[in-house]
Amino acid sequence: MKSALAAALTALALSPGLATGGEISNPMTDSPIWSDLKGYILGEDVVTADGSAVFDIDAPYRAHDAATVPVVIHQTDPSVRIKSARLVIDENPAPLAATITFGPAMAPIDMELRVRVNQYSNIRVIADTDRGLLMTGRFVKASGGCSAPATKDPEKALAGMGQMMLRTFPAQGAMSTPRREAQIMIRHPNYSGLQRDPISQLFIAAHFIDLLEVWQGDEMLFTVEGGISVSENPVFRFSYSDNGAPDLRVVAHDTEGNRFERTLEKAGSI
Repeated sequence: MKSALAAALTALALSPGLATGGEISNPMTDSPIWSDLKGYILGEDVVTADGSAVFDIDAPYRAHDAATVPVVIHQTDPSVRIKSARLVIDENPAPLAATITFGPAMAPIDMELRVRVNQYSNIRVIADTDRGLLMTGRFVKASGGCSAPATKDPEKALAGMGQMMLRTFPAQGAMSTPRREAQIMIRHPNYSGLQRDPISQLFIAAHFIDLLEVWQGDEMLFTVEGGISVSENPVFRFSYSDNGAPDLRVVAHDTEGNRFERTLEKAGSI
C-alpha cells in the first residue's frame, strides 16, 4: 500500500507544471465580473496598487489539465512584508479559491499550489502587505476543472483520505537559518459538489479541506483556508527559513469534520 501511494504521489509531484517561454507572460484581461465580485472578496477593503512590482504570479496560459492548474506566487521585492494572500479565480463557481496566511519564516514568499479552473478566467492574487492591498494575476485558458471526474471512485478515494507525504530539497545557502524548499502532498478527494459518481451518475456532495496548517516545531509556517477550487489531492510547494526543528507538522480539517494530523520528518524526503 505504501509503495503504491509513494509512486502515485511522486508521479503527481513530478507531473508537468508551468508552461515555458512566452506562455508565462499572460497578463489579466478585462473582467466585468470582477466589479460584482470585489465587494464579496474584499468587503470594505480597497486595492491600493498594482502588485507586480512586489510579486509575480506564474500560471500557464493554456492549462494542461483544468483540474490541476499550477499557480506560483513569487515575491520579487523582499523589503515588503506580505502577511496573507487571497487567490481568486474570477469565473469559478466559488471564486475565492484560498486565503493563505504566512508566518515570518516564509518571507520572501515563494509558493505553488494547484487549483481547478472552470472556464477561461483571470487568476488574481490580492496580497495584504505593510503597503496596503496589492493585486496582480494571470489569464488562464482552461475549462471544466470544477466538474472534472475524480481520479478514483469515491470508495477508494475516501479510504486513503488524510495520508500525507513530504518531499524536501537541499538547503539554499549557508546562513544560520538556511532557506529550504519543501513539497507537501495530501490525499483527499476535495470534491467540488459538481462531479458525478461514475456508477450512479448522481452528483457527489462537496467534501474538501477547508483549513490547513503547516508548522515547523512550534512555529507556524502558513495556513490555507480553502474551498472547492483547490485541486484533488492538494499539493503545496514552498520555500521557508529553517529554524532547526527536525520535522514539519501538518494539520488538515475538512468540511465533514475530519481532522488529520501528521508529523513529517525533514530528513525523510523522497
